[in-house]
Amino acid sequence: MAGSTKDIRNVVLLAHSGAGKTTLVEELLFKGGAISKKGSVDAGTTVSDYSDDEKERKNSINLSLAFYEDKGVKVNLLDTPGYLDYIGDVIAGISAADAAILMVEASDGVKVGTAKFWKIVQSLNLPGAIIINKMDKENADFAKVLEDIQARFGKNCVALCYPNGSSSSFSAVANLLTKKGIDSLQGGDKEKADKLSSDMTEGVAESDDELLEKYLEEGKLSQEDTTKAFRTGVISGKVIPVIPTSIEKGIGIDEVMTIIRDYFPSPEDRPGIKDEAHEDAVIEPKPEAPFSAQVFKTISDPYAGQISIFRIRSGKTGANQSVKNTTSNAAEKFGQVFFLKGKEQVPADSAVSGDIAAVAKLKHTHTGDTLSDDKKEIKFKNVSFPEPAISFSIKPKSRSDEDKISGVLAKLVAEDPTFQMILDEQTHELVISGMGDVHLKTMLNRMKDRYGVDVEIGTPKVAYKETITANGDSKYRHKKQSGGAGQFAEVWMRIEPLPRGGGFEFVDEVVGGAIPKQLVGSCEKGVTNALKEGVVAGYPVTDVRVIVYDGKTHPVDSKDIAFQIAAAAAFRESFEKAKPVLLEPVMNVELTVPEENMGDITGSLSSRRGRVQGMDSEGGMQIVKAQIPLEEMYKYANELKSLTAGRATYTMSFSHYDPVPPNIAQKVVAESKRAKKEE
Repeated sequence: MAGSTKDIRNVVLLAHSGAGKTTLVEELLFKGGAISKKGSVDAGTTVSDYSDDEKERKNSINLSLAFYEDKGVKVNLLDTPGYLDYIGDVIAGISAADAAILMVEASDGVKVGTAKFWKIVQSLNLPGAIIINKMDKENADFAKVLEDIQARFGKNCVALCYPNGSSSSFSAVANLLTKKGIDSLQGGDKEKADKLSSDMTEGVAESDDELLEKYLEEGKLSQEDTTKAFRTGVISGKVIPVIPTSIEKGIGIDEVMTIIRDYFPSPEDRPGIKDEAHEDAVIEPKPEAPFSAQVFKTISDPYAGQISIFRIRSGKTGANQSVKNTTSNAAEKFGQVFFLKGKEQVPADSAVSGDIAAVAKLKHTHTGDTLSDDKKEIKFKNVSFPEPAISFSIKPKSRSDEDKISGVLAKLVAEDPTFQMILDEQTHELVISGMGDVHLKTMLNRMKDRYGVDVEIGTPKVAYKETITANGDSKYRHKKQSGGAGQFAEVWMRIEPLPRGGGFEFVDEVVGGAIPKQLVGSCEKGVTNALKEGVVAGYPVTDVRVIVYDGKTHPVDSKDIAFQIAAAAAFRESFEKAKPVLLEPVMNVELTVPEENMGDITGSLSSRRGRVQGMDSEGGMQIVKAQIPLEEMYKYANELKSLTAGRATYTMSFSHYDPVPPNIAQKVVAESKRAKKEE
C-alpha cells in the first residue's frame, strides 16, 4: 500500500452506460497485479459490478471502489454508474476524486449523460483525461469524435495519442508526446498525427506563459520542457489529454496507466479544503496534521451492516481510533479499517491523508458527514446532491411487509441521498422520490430481493390547498342548553386573503372585553382546527388572515369549547363568502433537451399547462426553464423519455402554489367527494 500522500491517485471513471468503464477497471486491476484473472460484464464476474441487480442488468448501478499499485503508486478507482438516474453516486465519486477519466464511444461521440457528468467535473475544477473507446468497432471515427469533444468541452482537449488503423484494423496507438509509434503510421495518418502533435505542443505551451514565450521565439520545445509542462497543464486542468483505445483488446491501456501514474495529480497537488468550523481555515492533506475525513458513500451490507466509505483529508487513521462526527456532534469509534476492492474488504493497518478507506458499523454517521480528531474539530461542507425529480406512492402488500418497511426504507435512504421517503401528513401516503422511474424501480427491486419487502406502487396524490380571493365575514352564535352544562359563544369575524405564501395570520381586534383574552385564544384554536379542512374539497387552508373583532359571552355558559366551536363555524361561513379557490403546487423545472426535439417539447409543455421562463443552449442541447403544475409532472417523465428517445433529462424543485383552473378544479372536487363517500 502507498506509504505517502504523494504516491496516491484518486481517479473517478465517468461515461454513459455501456461505454466500457467497468471493463477498463478490470484491465487496470489485471495489469496492476491486483487480480489474477480478468472478469467480464456479460458473465457477471467483474470486480466493480458485484451486486445481484448489476449482474442481472449487466451495467453499473452503484458507485464501487477498487485499487491497484503501479511502480509504488496506489491508484484508487471510483467506478460510477452510467445512467443519469443514478447521478447521486456519480456526484459522490467525483467529490472524492482528484482527477476524472471520461469515456466516450468512437462511433457515438458525446452523449447527454456524458456531457452532464463532465459539466460537474468542470464546475469543481477537477483535472482529467478523455478516452475514446471502441476504436475497433465499425463506424469508429477518431477525428469526428475529437472534433465533437473539442466543440463541447473546449480546445484544451488535445490528442495525446493517434490511432494506428480504425475499426477492424485498429492495432495500436502512437504517442504524440513521446513520439513513440508515430513512425509506424502510414500516409495521411502520419500527416494528421504530426499536425495533432503540433497542436498538443501548442496547447501545452499555452498553459505556461514562460514556455509560450520560448515556443514563439524558437518554434519548438525540447522533449523535457514539453513533458514537464504537460504534467503541469494536466494538473491545472488547462490540458485535457485525449486517448483512443480498445479497452476490450487492451489497446491503449499502457497509455492510460501512464497518464494516471505520471501526469494525474496526487492529493498534495490539489487545493486544500475549507474548514467550515473555523473561519478562513483550509485543511491540507498533511499526514502529521490532526485526522479529518468526509464520508462520501454508505453501503448497507446484509452481513457487515452499514459500511461508511470516506476520503481522508488530513492526518491518518487506523483500527480502534476514537473520532468525532462533527456533522451530527456525536462520538464514534472505528473498528477494523479496510480498503475496498469491489465487495472484497482488504484490512489495513493504517491509511494516510489523501487515501480512501472504509469502516463498518458507525452508529451516527451518514453520507456527507465529517469525521475528525476528537480533540480538534474540523467540519467540511456537505456534498450537494440534486433534489429528486419523480415520486411514487407505495403501500405494503402484507402485514409483515408493513412491519418491516420503515426500517428497510431507512437503510436505502442512508445508501443513496437522492432517494427520499416521506409520510405525507396531508394525504397520509407513504411517498418515495428519486431521480427517475428506473432509479425508483431499482430501489423497489432492492427492497424485495435484498430485504424481502414487497409493495404496490401508485401515483402519489397532489397536496392541494384551499384559499380565498375576496373578503368574507360572519356573526355566528353557538348555543347549547339541553342536557348537562350549557354552552354559549358568539363570534364576529371577518377574513381577508394574504399574499401567496403568507400562511395563516390571526388578529385580535376585540375591544372593551366583549370576549375575554383567554376566550380569544379559544377562538384562535377553533380557527386553527378549521384550517385543516376547507369547504371546497376538504383540503388544508392557507394564505388567509382571520380577524375576530367582536362577540358576546354568557357569565356561566361561555367556556373554551364553546368559543372553539363558534369560531370554527364562523370561519367556515366567512370562507364560503370569500370566493374560495383550490390551489396546486407548481414546480420549477429545468429540462436539458436535444435541439432537434425542441418543437415536440414546447408543444408538450404547453399541453401540460407549462410556462416557459427562459431558454439557453449548451453543446448541442437546449436548456429550457419552465414552471409546470406538479399534477402534470407526475405523468410527464415517461412522455419526455418517449419524445426524445431517452436523451432529455430534467430537474425539479417546488416553486409556489397557484389557483387551479376551474375545469380541473371541478374534477378534483368531484374526486374528493367520491373518495369521502367510499371512506
